[in-house]
Amino acid sequence: MKDVVNAFDNLPWIVKLLLCIPALNIAWAVYRICKGIDTKNTLMLIAGILWIFPGSVICWVADLICTIIYKKPTILA
Repeated sequence: MKDVVNAFDNLPWIVKLLLCIPALNIAWAVYRICKGIDTKNTLMLIAGILWIFPGSVICWVADLICTIIYKKPTILA
């Protein structure tokens, strides 16, 4: 899991922005699930699971804004 988290963390900023597109936002759900398992953070794990369906439809805007401001999809990560 640590390899997946490091791979996402080391992506260029423009690629992170492209992954915030609604159809590709599921990648950030996988990131949250892997990071939640890796850090044993239950909140991150639940957010990742819930981000798969409603997140890819509605919450992609939050990922986009956080990626623009903080250079990562969420302030929790």
